[in-house]
Amino acid sequence: MLSEFLLAEMNRLGTQDALPLHRQLYEALRRAMLDGKLGAGERLPSSRDLAEDLSLSRNTVVAAINQLSVEGYLASRVGSGTYVNDNVPRAAPSRGARSGGQPATLQAGRLSTRGVALSSTFCATELEVQPFTPGMVDFSAFPVALWQRLQNKHWRMTYPDMLDYNTSGGYAPLRRAVADYLRVFRSVHLEADQVVITSGTQQSLELCARLLADHGDTVWVEDPAYWGAVKAFMATGLAIHPVPVDEQGISPSAGDSARPPRLIYVTPSHQYPTGAVMTLPRRHQLLATARAHDAWVLEDDYDSEYRFSGPPISSLEGLDTDGRVLYMGTFSKVLYPGLKLGYLVVPKPLVAAFKQAHYDLNRPGQMPVQAALAEFIEMGHFASALRRARQNYAERRQCLLEALKPVLTPGGPFISGAEQGLHLCLRLPGPIDDQALAQRIAQQGLTVRPLSAYCLQRSDLKGLVIGYGYAPLADIARCGPVLAGMVGQALKGHEPEVTGRRTP
Repeated sequence: MLSEFLLAEMNRLGTQDALPLHRQLYEALRRAMLDGKLGAGERLPSSRDLAEDLSLSRNTVVAAINQLSVEGYLASRVGSGTYVNDNVPRAAPSRGARSGGQPATLQAGRLSTRGVALSSTFCATELEVQPFTPGMVDFSAFPVALWQRLQNKHWRMTYPDMLDYNTSGGYAPLRRAVADYLRVFRSVHLEADQVVITSGTQQSLELCARLLADHGDTVWVEDPAYWGAVKAFMATGLAIHPVPVDEQGISPSAGDSARPPRLIYVTPSHQYPTGAVMTLPRRHQLLATARAHDAWVLEDDYDSEYRFSGPPISSLEGLDTDGRVLYMGTFSKVLYPGLKLGYLVVPKPLVAAFKQAHYDLNRPGQMPVQAALAEFIEMGHFASALRRARQNYAERRQCLLEALKPVLTPGGPFISGAEQGLHLCLRLPGPIDDQALAQRIAQQGLTVRPLSAYCLQRSDLKGLVIGYGYAPLADIARCGPVLAGMVGQALKGHEPEVTGRRTP
């Protein structure tokens, strides 16, 4: 029976990879289709029946089916059900024993040591902040029709050179629009020529690592850390040195200075994942430290667009008088992730080198899309979209905070990082196993991330990283109390440790 195969496969995945339940079911169903146990055109049992047969919540089943539908494995027919697509490929038969009866291992053996590390540690599938209502991606605040009209307009009027690679660091009107925005709203000191348009923060980080550091050089990263930055630095052969983060941001000590950095990577506006905001004294201290070590500072202005309380916080680059801060951001949070457009602001002496290397390494293009985005910004649509998004996310944030109130107690759980961004961190007392709690929450069809999983060296942090950017307001209102209830159950039997000061 299908249910028996799925249960066996999920049990194997849960034991080996500790995947959340909706991901286990996704992988098990995908394997059933690739192996031919679910044939092309075959109808799936209803989500209700699958949930009952597998003893899962219906939300978990729906999340797995939605993901398979998005990836093209399944197709829904109104009034009929969900069917396996006719074009689903079959897995190639495994190459069995050779003359000695040993299975072939050539494919696995081809990975380098770095390749094994990149593909098996600190993985995005386990750390990326996803909606705590899985399968519900919400871009309702984005003006899709307007965006399509602008793209169509620029495709119709595109000149031949707009279809070629670009050697100048990006479409000039877009670079000017980015410079104007950053000068006004982020207090960045720049000229348009210093802006390099990239495919996003990951590409910006890789460019910085390749051009500013040599193999084996040390990069300081915040601990707990952003997984994407860790992977970028691993891929470029840098030695990663974790530096603890407290409530004021990154906090290097004399011991850290024993490992002098070539690069220092920080998320000062909204630290990922704790949400700490770097204070002004700490910003000056960091710049002084970078000056003392002759290091470059990589400022990832993560979530700077979404500040819901308190005065706006200027960029770290705006305080830099030495020209050692490289500032990066992305349009994905305001528009949509698949846009894959970001920007990197480099000091003037580095502009020519970065543009040349960007062209040589990445062959940047997508000029019609860049042209549409430039007009989108110039006509005021970007500012309007940002205002709408801020209002929507502020409502979701408030709804989640209200739902979590019952578990917030003196000396017990507390929230960090709620003043800004699209996620918050529910900090838990030491005795709570946050990874086990996240797994139990996943059994209810909800996705949260354990804070301890983001730590590189630290063992003193426990909590849940909860994203609310993709979850519609109605689902937050429905699922928030479920999440709070699960946390409340975990707290039973653990006396809160009362301390005079909470240290992130």
